[in-house]
Amino acid sequence: MSMLLERLTSPSDLRSLRSDELDQLCREIRRFIVDKVSQSKAGGHLGSNLGIVELTVALHRALRSPDDVILFDTGHQAYVHKILTGRMDSFDTLRQSGGMSGYPSRRESDHDWIENSHASTALGYAHGLATAFDAARRPGERKRRVVAVIGDGSMTGGMAFEGLNNLGHAGSDVTVILNDNGRSYAPTVSLLSDSLVKIRSNPVYMKRQRRLENFTARLPLIGRWSERGIRASKAAIREALEPQLFFEPLGVRYMGPFDGHDIAEMEKAVENAGEFSGPVVIHVRTQKGRGYGPAENDPIKNLHDIGAVKPESYTAAFTEALIKLGEEHNDIVAITAAMPDSTGLLPFRDRFPDRVIDVGIAEQHAVTAAAGMAMGGLRPVVALYSTFLTRAFDQANLDVGLHGQPVIFCLDRAGITGDDGPSHHGVLDMVLMSKIPGMTIFCPSSYQELQQMLSDAYDITDGPVCIRWPKTPAPSVGDSEVGTGVRGRKVRSGENVCLIGVGKMLAAATEAADLLIADGISATVWDPRAVKPLDEAMLLDAARHRLVITIEDGLAEGGIGSTIDLALNRLAGDRPAPEVRVLGVPTRYIDHAKPDTILADLGLTGPGVVDMVRGVLPNL
Repeated sequence: MSMLLERLTSPSDLRSLRSDELDQLCREIRRFIVDKVSQSKAGGHLGSNLGIVELTVALHRALRSPDDVILFDTGHQAYVHKILTGRMDSFDTLRQSGGMSGYPSRRESDHDWIENSHASTALGYAHGLATAFDAARRPGERKRRVVAVIGDGSMTGGMAFEGLNNLGHAGSDVTVILNDNGRSYAPTVSLLSDSLVKIRSNPVYMKRQRRLENFTARLPLIGRWSERGIRASKAAIREALEPQLFFEPLGVRYMGPFDGHDIAEMEKAVENAGEFSGPVVIHVRTQKGRGYGPAENDPIKNLHDIGAVKPESYTAAFTEALIKLGEEHNDIVAITAAMPDSTGLLPFRDRFPDRVIDVGIAEQHAVTAAAGMAMGGLRPVVALYSTFLTRAFDQANLDVGLHGQPVIFCLDRAGITGDDGPSHHGVLDMVLMSKIPGMTIFCPSSYQELQQMLSDAYDITDGPVCIRWPKTPAPSVGDSEVGTGVRGRKVRSGENVCLIGVGKMLAAATEAADLLIADGISATVWDPRAVKPLDEAMLLDAARHRLVITIEDGLAEGGIGSTIDLALNRLAGDRPAPEVRVLGVPTRYIDHAKPDTILADLGLTGPGVVDMVRGVLPNL
C-alpha cells in the first residue's frame, strides 16, 4: 500500500492533494476494495463501490462532512465513504460478527447519518434534514449542505418520486446526485433511465446548452434549412431536454450530465449546485465495476456483490420448479423488483422472455400489478426478498388479499440472513402474511418440498399463497419425505414432548429429538409445511403431549408458534391444554453475523431446543 492511502485520516486530508495524487489515490482505493472484498469471509458489494470512487472523493473535497450531510441510497455504495472517513482498518472485519457493517452505520461514525440499505429512501431523509437545518439556522451561520446520492435504479422506486415532488414543493436546499450507471442490481427499468441512456450514448447531448444557444442564434436562418434538417434539429433538442422536462416541472433544477470519474468536474458541479436556492439534481455518469475487469465484464450485475446462487440452494429449487410450471401452464408470469438474477428468474426469462416483468425497485407496484394480472386471468408469481416484501404489505393485504386474487408470493432470504444486518433479515413476513385473510403460507424444509409447494400453490385458486425460504443451503430428501397440499408431515413419533419445526427449523427439531434420547425423553417431530392454515391432524397429535415446543426463524411475538398455542387452547376446551413454548426471533434489531451464529445465540438450534425441554419438562 502506498503512502497516500496510509496518510488518509479524515476527509479534510483530501483537500491538500494535487490532481495527479488524486488519480493515484483513486487507483489505490480500487485496489484496496477489490482486495478486501475478495478476501472477506462474508463477501461484500464490489461493483457499486468501484464505480463511485471519484464521485465520493469529489463530494468529500467539496463538502464538510459531517457538518454537511452525505446520504447514500442505497447504502451498498458507501465503502469509499467509509475509507475516506477513517475506517480503512475496519475492512478486515467487513460484514463479520462484531465487525464493520456493509452499509452506513450511525454507531460507526458521525459521518454516517442513516442506516440505509433499502432503496429510494434518501430523498425523504434529505427533505427532513434540510427542513430541520433550516429551522435551526441562526442569522449569519453557514448553511449546512444536504446531499443525497441516489442511483438511477433507486429512481424507479415510488418513494423517490414522492421525495422529488416534496423537495420541489417545499423548495428545500438539497443537492441530489443522480448516479447514472444504468443499473440497480440489474439493468435499470424505467423511461427515465431510457432518457438518461440517450444522453450517455450520444455525445451531442453533452453539449446541450451550446446547441440550444446556437439554435436560438440561428433561428433567423431557419428558412434556409431543409425541412428534414429542421425536424432532426428539433428532435435532438427535444431529446436533450428530456431530463429537464422530467425534473423541472417538479420544481427541481437539473444540471448535467457530468463525468462522475472526473474529480475536478464533479467538485465544481457540487460547489455550483450549492449556490442555487432550492433542490438541484446533478446528473452524473459512472461505470459500475470500473477499474476491475471481472466486474466490468459481468453483464448481469457488474459483480454487484461477491457470491452467487448455489446449485443446492432453495433459490435453485425455485428456479427449476418455476420453469417446469411455466412449461405446463401458459398463464404463469413472473414479476420481480429489479432482482431477476438474485431471485432466480434469469433462467425462466431465458426460457420465456415475454413472461418475466421487472418493475424496477417498486415492490408496491409489483404486488398491485400482480393483483391486476390475476384479475385478468394470469397466474402471477411475485419473486422478492422477504425484507423487501414488507415494503408492500398494504398492497398484499388490500390489493391482493381483499380481492381474493391467486397471486403466488415467493419470498427468498426469509428468516435470519446474516451478513447484511438488520435491514435484510426476513423476520417479519410470517407475522404479516399470516394476518391476511385467505392467505396460504408454505415453509419448505428441503429442496424437494419447495418444488412440491410451488406446484400445490398453483392449484390454490381461491386466494393468495406465500412460499418463504431461507438463504442457507436446501437439504435434499427422498420422495417419502415430501408432503402434499396443506397437510403437515409427521417426521417421528414420541410421548413426552412435541417439537414443531417451521421450514428450515425442522433440522433443529430433529437434532433436538436425537439429543433428547440420551435423557430418556421421547420426542414427536412435525414438519408443519403449511403454517396457514395449520393442519388439524398435527394439532390433534400435538395436543396429546404435556409439552409442545415450536421453532421458527421469524418473530416469536405474533408468529406461528403463538398461533399454534392459541389453536391448542381452543382444542382443549375445558380440559388442560399442553404447555407451549415458542422459540423464535425476539422483537429487536439483529446485527450482522453468519446465520448459524445468530441462530445459535437465539437458541434456535438443536442444543437450544434441548435446553428448553430440560428446563420446562421436569416441572410439568
